[in-house]
Amino acid sequence: MKTVKDDCVEAYIYQEAKPGNHESGDVYYTFTNEDYFLCAIADGLGNGPIARESAEIVPEILERHHDESIDQLLSRCNMHMHQKRGAAVAIIKAYFKTSTIEYSCVGNVRFYLYRRSDDKMIYPLPVMGYLSGRPQKLRTQGFDYGPGDLFLLHSDGVDIRSPKAFMQNSAGPYDLYKKVHETLKHGDDATYITGSLLR
Repeated sequence: MKTVKDDCVEAYIYQEAKPGNHESGDVYYTFTNEDYFLCAIADGLGNGPIARESAEIVPEILERHHDESIDQLLSRCNMHMHQKRGAAVAIIKAYFKTSTIEYSCVGNVRFYLYRRSDDKMIYPLPVMGYLSGRPQKLRTQGFDYGPGDLFLLHSDGVDIRSPKAFMQNSAGPYDLYKKVHETLKHGDDATYITGSLLR
């Protein structure tokens, strides 16, 4: 388990490779400063080193250009996928001053935001497909959040039957982390990030 914790965000990250592989085809990235929190999961097509080669493009791009918009970041990632296997990629970016969170995804990486204030689960639908270097439609969506709201981002190696119940019944992001961990089948690459936005 990896942990990200400061005055603005508390997050817990889990990753495992498919049995028999030394490395996962999933890659994650987090970055936080006084203005925003950026978080992403990239799921390379297939598994193992070939999948990881595509997925690793994403943290490299985000590290260098984290101040850009999500659309700009995804477009950069897509451009660098040319002649590679490709990857499903989801990025979220929370802006602390406006208490808004933006999300965009191409492929099967899931995102859930649970707002405690109105007991509302937000589950934006991703764009179908994957980043491959070909022209790709993007759809960034924005939502308001409040202090203590929970989020969950996960690759398709994680299968959660009732995410809203999980999030409603979690005391915080670490409790949610443990609940998700109990559901893992341990048969595929799996990555998930649970977190709480504190301001």
